[in-house]
Amino acid sequence: MKWLKFNIVALLLIILFVYLGARCPWSKDKNDDKTVTGTGSSGEQPPVDTWIWSAITVTNASPRVGHTAVWTGSEMIIWGGGVGANYFNTGAKYNPALDIWTSITTTNAPVSRAAYTAVWTGAEMIIWGGWTGSSELNTGAKYYPITDTWVAITTTNAPSTRSSHTAVWTGSEMIIWGGVPTDIKKGAKYNPRTDTWTPITTTNAPVERFDHIAVWTGSEMIIWGGEGEGVWLNTGAKYYPITDTWTAITTTNVPSVRRWHTGIWTGQEMIIWGGYNNGGLTTDGGKYYPISDTWILVSSDGEPAARLIHTAIWTGSEMIIWGGDGGVPVSALNTGGRYNPATDSWISITTTNAPSSRSSHTAIWTGTEMIIWGGEDGSYYFNDGARYKP
Repeated sequence: MKWLKFNIVALLLIILFVYLGARCPWSKDKNDDKTVTGTGSSGEQPPVDTWIWSAITVTNASPRVGHTAVWTGSEMIIWGGGVGANYFNTGAKYNPALDIWTSITTTNAPVSRAAYTAVWTGAEMIIWGGWTGSSELNTGAKYYPITDTWVAITTTNAPSTRSSHTAVWTGSEMIIWGGVPTDIKKGAKYNPRTDTWTPITTTNAPVERFDHIAVWTGSEMIIWGGEGEGVWLNTGAKYYPITDTWTAITTTNVPSVRRWHTGIWTGQEMIIWGGYNNGGLTTDGGKYYPISDTWILVSSDGEPAARLIHTAIWTGSEMIIWGGDGGVPVSALNTGGRYNPATDSWISITTTNAPSSRSSHTAIWTGTEMIIWGGEDGSYYFNDGARYKP
């Protein structure tokens, strides 16, 4: 019995010495002091992107820039935009399950335009406003993909002509606000069921602006940033359609002034990122929480390169930034990043099989993948795109 106890104690002592030897400084291998470098400030290896890119068919697709894209639940609808000084009133539906494009009718379609807005209601795409190449518009139409038909929307009580404005869908109405000319700080609500416009109040409305962003939270529209009368802005406001009232949002810890940035809604916060301020490109961003009226800056550790006129979509857990213009001498980009607001961390997007560098393209999220399409690189207009997915 004593022999057994002695052997157990001896075995425990051996295990203890081995453990301490592995941890003590004089037991290190000569290579153990080498630092593993990466993009993160911690010196750790950056996370590897395991998502993949795959090209989509270009059969029956046409090149364009300044267009819009909406997701219907089964198809992506591309419409409008143009090439150079030529503007289009054409479009097509892309079915990712079949990888095919189908042209949409031009019968009763609105006039050609760019710098307009498009929203998806659940049954129809509504396009409104924009620029013809010579003048702004205050016209629009509803497109029904099931019947492949267009129906013009009323101009009675419609907002004044404009371009580079914003539009959000509330679940029952489209809200238009801001835009060019820069003396516009007016907007209106459009009800597609009754085909009617209702002006929204200008009391306490934010200063006039264009190239800003707007998101819908489920109860309010938040607008932020942009340019107004030569002034770059980092201000914004919340609009409540039920009460027809505006409330300014805080500027404490707010990101820097900018335009040509992106903004998405996550379900609890608005995230803005990138863009151009009066000093150049910026990579900083911020998360805005409307319930507490507070800003928190987005981590810069591992973030993508500075850019403007890029795209941003929300997957349900991450914001995906891709493409855009990186400025001289970088110009168009085919890089990006995935940002997780819960962990305040970035993952660089792979460039393996990624589309060619571009800006002014479109991007939508299908529920399982991001689809980007079109755009330009300064010398070429693209009629191709790709799917990026886990």
